[in-house]
Amino acid sequence: MSVEIASTMLKVENLSVDFRTEAGIVHAAQNVSFTVNRGETVALVGESGSGKSVTALSILQLLPYPAASHPSGSILLEDQELVGGSLSVLSSVRGNRISMIFQEPMTSLNPLHSIGKQVGETLLIHKGLSKESSRQRTLELLHLVGMEQVSQRLNAFPHELSGGQRQRVMIAMALANEPDLLIADEPTTALDVTIQAKILKLLKDLQDQFKMAMLFITHDLAVVKKVANRVCVMNNGQIVEQGAVTRIFDQPSHEYTKHLLQSEPKRAEQSHPTSEPLIHADNLRVWYPIKKGIFRRIHDYVKAVDGVTITVCKGQTLGVVGESGSGKTTLGLSLLRLISSEGKIQFRDQGIQGLKFHDLRPLRREMQIIFQDPFGSLNPRMSVGQIVEEGMKVHGIAKNREEREGMIISVLEDVGLDPEIKDRYPHEFSGGQRQRVAIARAIVLKPRLIVLDEPTSSLDVSVQSQIIDLLQRLQWEHDLSYIFISHDLKVVRAMADQVIVMRDGKVVERGAVESIFEDPQDDYTRSLITAAFDLETVSETQNT
Repeated sequence: MSVEIASTMLKVENLSVDFRTEAGIVHAAQNVSFTVNRGETVALVGESGSGKSVTALSILQLLPYPAASHPSGSILLEDQELVGGSLSVLSSVRGNRISMIFQEPMTSLNPLHSIGKQVGETLLIHKGLSKESSRQRTLELLHLVGMEQVSQRLNAFPHELSGGQRQRVMIAMALANEPDLLIADEPTTALDVTIQAKILKLLKDLQDQFKMAMLFITHDLAVVKKVANRVCVMNNGQIVEQGAVTRIFDQPSHEYTKHLLQSEPKRAEQSHPTSEPLIHADNLRVWYPIKKGIFRRIHDYVKAVDGVTITVCKGQTLGVVGESGSGKTTLGLSLLRLISSEGKIQFRDQGIQGLKFHDLRPLRREMQIIFQDPFGSLNPRMSVGQIVEEGMKVHGIAKNREEREGMIISVLEDVGLDPEIKDRYPHEFSGGQRQRVAIARAIVLKPRLIVLDEPTSSLDVSVQSQIIDLLQRLQWEHDLSYIFISHDLKVVRAMADQVIVMRDGKVVERGAVESIFEDPQDDYTRSLITAAFDLETVSETQNT
């Protein structure tokens, strides 16, 4: 099926964006030019800091003016100039002719207002509907985007919804006034593969229904191949290459585009797992009671982890996959005794389930964890050196300050960071650099086991590939065992020796990584793999 392309909907020509800072002028975008035709999807692709979001926000003039400015450029919505447009012009366009879906719905939705009120607000402002008409239209929109139990969800607040549900609410808000152009800024980055596939299909179906143009901003090349007709590749504030999606993927001409396409995580050749168990859990359970009534009696349980048995051998990586809420992170935390659980846990032939805090503390050095969001897990008031040094002090590593200093320098070099950064703070670094600091903090203690909880999910593809290469090298050099928790199956395939698939707190399938990916036995496993690897399931249109 081909998309019928009509006239040009949006024309961006020679757009430049400058930011005035204390350090001087930052050139965030330079001479950016592209068009979006009616009914077409154009993808803006690039890594963090490339200028994608700045360009998109410029279209709606949502940048922090006057700190932001446009030294040059024009943005035409058909024949209407948006750069420097009056408030009345922009108000008539925003949320009406052009709508935007933001990357993180939890921060974009008002936590103090119900879902119904937030979707209905757009209708009240632009359509002037009555409260009852607005409510009925809101119900229709939530049905349209595939929300379940809509009438009950209408009075729910954002924190009461899952990530996929919140994203559907954002889409409903964006589509409320049937816009001519939809800007989608990384709308599926943090979602599970199956939910991502559903959201992408939903966007495509709604685009066809409303005859919308779509500007899709992402760093995920697999998503681009699913949804886009044309691609614009951005680097350092400039579009370095643009063209039809098939041409960009099959015959890229610019070195940066080739670099992005070659950044898929690759499996390391070196690996030496043994058959000697390092950690073993038998019938592990984490149940949270559901209390109801005046006397708060236990009515039922949320079975976050329900009878899981696993073994991780020395030098081995166990991949743990499943959707949000499947129990992956809870399993990792319970294995490290960071949350309470029932069942048997053995670490190096020692039962650790019944150990008191004092007895467990010496083992903490050997069992480390690296979290999904390094910015949230690193203390913003501590320098990099202090962050890495903290665990060394707790466990009495090194004789004196000078020896600790030497170990800090060594481990920073080990993870690919310049030791000169040890006196700087987490906010001064990129996401990939912060994750390297988090890895250094764990590695400096010379652990035997590291639980990696979605360590690459929020990173650009090339940075993600670098972190995977780093983890594989460190595993080889230090004989580490990993429990690698992720919903990104491509990363799991590159990292893991064994895989378990979790659903609703239970393990539904387990086995060697190649057998799981090449010949999955469970329907749920097959659905995850299909969503992650089948690039034809979401969109029938690739190019016109």
